[in-house]
Amino acid sequence: NETEADKVFSLDEGGITGVILSEGKYHIFQINEKRPEIPFDAVNRVQDKKSLRDLVDYAYRNLGPKATVVLADRLKDIGFRYSTEAGLSISIGDMIIPAAKEEIIRKAERKVLEIGRQYTEGLITQGEKYNKVVDIWAKATDDVANEMMEAMKVEPLKDSKGEPVLDKKGKPVYEESFNPIYMMADSGARGSKDQMRQLAGMRGLMAKPSGEIIETPISANFREGLSVLQYFISTHGARKGLADTALKTANSGYLTRRLADVAQDCVVMEDDCGTMMGVDVEPLFEGGEVIQRLGERVLGRVAVDDIIDPFTDDVLVKKSDELDEKAAKRIEDAGITTVRIRSVLTCKSRHGVCAKCYGRDLSHGAAVELGQAVGILAAQSIGEPGTQLTMRTFHIGGTASRRVEQADIRARVDGTIKFVDLHVVRNAENQYIVMNRRGGKFTIVSDTGRELESCPVIYGAHITVKDGQKVKGPDPEAGRPGDLLATWDPFTTPIITEVDGTVKFGDIVPGKTMKEKVDPVTGKSSRTIIESKGTEVRPRISVKDKEGKTAKLPKSSGMARYILPIDAVLMVEEGDQVKAGDVIAKLPRATTKTKDITGGLPRVAELFEVRKPKDIAILSEIDGYVSVSKSTKKGKQKVTVTPVDFGEKKEYLVSRGKHINVYEGDYIRAGEPIIGGSAIPQDILNIKGEVALARYLVDEVQEVYRLQGVRINDKHIEVIVRQMMRRVKVVDVGDTDFILEEQVDRGRFEEINSAVKEKGEKPAIAEPLILGITKASLSTDSFISAASFQETTKILTDASISGAVDYLRGLKENVIMGRKIPAGSGLPLYENTEISH
Repeated sequence: NETEADKVFSLDEGGITGVILSEGKYHIFQINEKRPEIPFDAVNRVQDKKSLRDLVDYAYRNLGPKATVVLADRLKDIGFRYSTEAGLSISIGDMIIPAAKEEIIRKAERKVLEIGRQYTEGLITQGEKYNKVVDIWAKATDDVANEMMEAMKVEPLKDSKGEPVLDKKGKPVYEESFNPIYMMADSGARGSKDQMRQLAGMRGLMAKPSGEIIETPISANFREGLSVLQYFISTHGARKGLADTALKTANSGYLTRRLADVAQDCVVMEDDCGTMMGVDVEPLFEGGEVIQRLGERVLGRVAVDDIIDPFTDDVLVKKSDELDEKAAKRIEDAGITTVRIRSVLTCKSRHGVCAKCYGRDLSHGAAVELGQAVGILAAQSIGEPGTQLTMRTFHIGGTASRRVEQADIRARVDGTIKFVDLHVVRNAENQYIVMNRRGGKFTIVSDTGRELESCPVIYGAHITVKDGQKVKGPDPEAGRPGDLLATWDPFTTPIITEVDGTVKFGDIVPGKTMKEKVDPVTGKSSRTIIESKGTEVRPRISVKDKEGKTAKLPKSSGMARYILPIDAVLMVEEGDQVKAGDVIAKLPRATTKTKDITGGLPRVAELFEVRKPKDIAILSEIDGYVSVSKSTKKGKQKVTVTPVDFGEKKEYLVSRGKHINVYEGDYIRAGEPIIGGSAIPQDILNIKGEVALARYLVDEVQEVYRLQGVRINDKHIEVIVRQMMRRVKVVDVGDTDFILEEQVDRGRFEEINSAVKEKGEKPAIAEPLILGITKASLSTDSFISAASFQETTKILTDASISGAVDYLRGLKENVIMGRKIPAGSGLPLYENTEISH
């Protein structure tokens, strides 16, 4: 077992220094003895699944395949021998229920009662109550799970008689636990913290078949046993899991087939295409947390330019070199926040892709070989987890996994706070409130002025620090979290006044545009804006100054007139006095449904098929200042963006009742949303360009998989996106033979254009297109490949009428014609190569 002795150096009789190892480590050390190249630290650590994987990985990368096979074989022998001798078994006594469980549940129940009281007094709405209660129970379940892990982690040391061993102060001495359930989960052999929680903690929140979370959790665990009611609730999840599995396997298989079809002709055709283009990569943040460090994201890719240390000006990585593990670490240590790397998205190869743009082959950790079918590899890497994911709900037995909503920002490092583009006002309660709708953030800078951390702040947040204030990050040893920087209500979006004055309602008519709900339980009323029949009404709150005129907004030409979207809850009465920073209405955020891949698989398909999302965001096409019309036209409101210098202004019509993210006089940048929702991919392509769209698709697909804990390398998704963007639409034919509006393969378009340029004639102009995977498969240059996918008669008829020629460049068309496939050793490049043995 692991003790301090592992780290103690001892002198033997001959005066030679050695290291005392625990028995398990000694066995692994013996395997290793013949391999002095493996560092001693790789052996002298607690060996769990991850560290053993690292050991084998190190051997493969540094000692080659033969040595790795021997190492893996010996590890297997040791593993089987000792797992047989250990004879691990699970008994009901191993499920140790934490002593603090009852107290945690009692505290949560008290909080829930308090929320219930606030609801009965009418301080919060039904939706807010639901969200807060679910949040309290999600946190309580996590706390019980953590307590359970702590309880199982150690056990009292016993002497040969079975009596507890006491230290000098008479307290029991603890050692690391031999609890079989804990060892299985902790070593990574079987099970997870989540499953342990259900055995010995509490089962937690359950989802209804509709996907909503049931407010009351199952406080029992399987060790205590469930009551009839608890069992009944939990059967929802199990049944849904089984039904889903049967239905979703087909769905996932079809996605894989479409992906394989669109990417089948993407093969590594050359070593270097010579492009100077690339994509910028940054660390990945979610809710203020770093999910993926920069080093992880750029590992195995190729640098576009020299990467230079910002402080010493040393070259960390040379241009066109692969970023290996050491280079990735150097980049992180230097504090670099963005790196430009080669990507298949910007690869200039006419057919397939080049090895430099693809980077490392992830299956063996070396540069990708010519002839590797990276398209099929990408399709399988994305499709295969899909089949797992469909069954994922089934694994955890339907317990609702819900992330506790983030409601604050804390400092993660020591440094000085700096406000960047932050517009704040002080409200009646002397709190500083953020008024930025977009773009405002804190940064924490070091004494030398280097930016250590950047935290975007949301509209309506309460700031608890001042500009220039020193803050401290978390101290794990003292158990102290980082300093609090800002807090907000995660369940509602506020509408806040920016000026002092008197409240005046406009078009807020009870029964027509506003519904007064009296809650049957509380007897309190809440006033909510509803959709009205008339097209000319616009419910709004204006803030009047002392003269009774609508007050002017500071820092812009706009007026303090706030249009209220449908479902907004009024927080003020007509005639109330308000101060800048006060909440005049709030918009409840959607009640949480559990996100599992049942929602996720269709989302992945929706992204790859480039379908229009249900709630469409309207994006501004230009940079400029916003003006919002007062009147409505056919029930729609007009938002105009006027550019600063020259160019024509753009007008957007917004359906009534939609929440407009911008206000009169705001400055908006191209690509920022005027109304929230999901952006249409074609809009992103038109406004921000190809690289931005590719980045958006990659990040969105990754988010779905990440929720399920599945890791896919970015390059696989990039390969698919490249195939989706390989066609362009001709908008000006120039002196070429193209037809206006014709969709052409990008490579062919560039080939014909360069031929026209050589003659000194006018080339054609095209705009990029994004096609869904099905459409991209059907519109490929090879009619044989397209016909074998879908709509066979239509494709063959079209091909025969137009006299199409298939040059048999992809894999599918060659398989169908019975030829050697042009990948691996069948690459045309190797055609006349003779091999001598």
